[in-house]
Amino acid sequence: MAQPDLYKVLGVDKKTSAAEIKKAYRKLARENHPDQNPGDEAAEERFKQVSAAYDILGDPEKRKQYDSGGMFSGGGGGPGGVPFDASSFGDIFSSFFGGEQQGGRAGRPRPARGRDLETEVRLSFDQSLAGIQVPVTLSIPGACGSCHGTGAARGTSPKVCSSCQGRGIDSQGQGLFSISQPCSRCQGSGTIIEDPCRSCGGSGQVEKTKRLKVNIPAGVKEGSRVRIAGRGEPGSNGGPDGDLYVVTRVAPSSIFRRKGDNVEVEVPLTVPEQLLGAEVEVPTLDGRKTLRVPPGTRSGSVQRLRGEGPPRLGAGKKETRGDIHYRFVVDVPSELTEEQSELVAKLSETMNGGDPRAKLFSSSGDK
Repeated sequence: MAQPDLYKVLGVDKKTSAAEIKKAYRKLARENHPDQNPGDEAAEERFKQVSAAYDILGDPEKRKQYDSGGMFSGGGGGPGGVPFDASSFGDIFSSFFGGEQQGGRAGRPRPARGRDLETEVRLSFDQSLAGIQVPVTLSIPGACGSCHGTGAARGTSPKVCSSCQGRGIDSQGQGLFSISQPCSRCQGSGTIIEDPCRSCGGSGQVEKTKRLKVNIPAGVKEGSRVRIAGRGEPGSNGGPDGDLYVVTRVAPSSIFRRKGDNVEVEVPLTVPEQLLGAEVEVPTLDGRKTLRVPPGTRSGSVQRLRGEGPPRLGAGKKETRGDIHYRFVVDVPSELTEEQSELVAKLSETMNGGDPRAKLFSSSGDK
């Protein structure tokens, strides 16, 4: 029988890295494993093919020999005469079922990192610019005071699981190799609680209120996430604690509108100021300043005040700030007095020597 294309068996090509080949094998082995597909002969056969292919492509020397055209044959269980070496799968199956294999013995549950937590704080616009320390109240699991975290009622203690003898792992033979998975009786803990603690229901944990003071840095905006390392849920089995993420909700300002690292201010101009130019006083984040408006400034024009906007987050020790954008908008009155109407009419006769829209109908325009 012709030797199969092992790369096609794993769904990869010859240029695929060793790490990607291992990743592809894990995925296919998990999908087609006999324990996941009881009674499915096609899945079992596929599992054998995938395992045999990885036995060669997962070994640098065997892969090199295979790529050079070398043939593999012998008393293996793989397809097309490819030998099936089950000895290389210990680390793979331990990753599937959460156990460890050390000298043929399953290890205890590994340390697990605590979950990250998230909470929200509400700030005024000024507080978001200046930074502030805010109180935060969290509800997180902690060790039960009645059983001191054991989960067993007072005067009792967890018993060693008789099914797995405290190892937390069940090992079952499967052909040429052994499969380890969490003990079904103790769920991998290695112990059984016969008389659960009434305060925590046997979990060993109860919800506790935790109060913190969190420093919110200057320059946060709506939806910023501030990470507080190690302030999340406690880890288990000696694992590290999770992190706390504080999401900021910033009230809008009646004057400044946040645009990324900058802010924008809308500055009204009178018609004479627009036509003749003027010096106008505008607000800044720290006080007031005077801007010069050139004659004939168009409505919607923007002037920028560099480096006087909000502090930039993540700028390091050297504080940098965004800009302030001043957008000029002509304030046209909705009604005119009789005297104003006469003056505007005279101004129109003086300024407009012709029809400003005549070029829209010019014969030289686009057709």
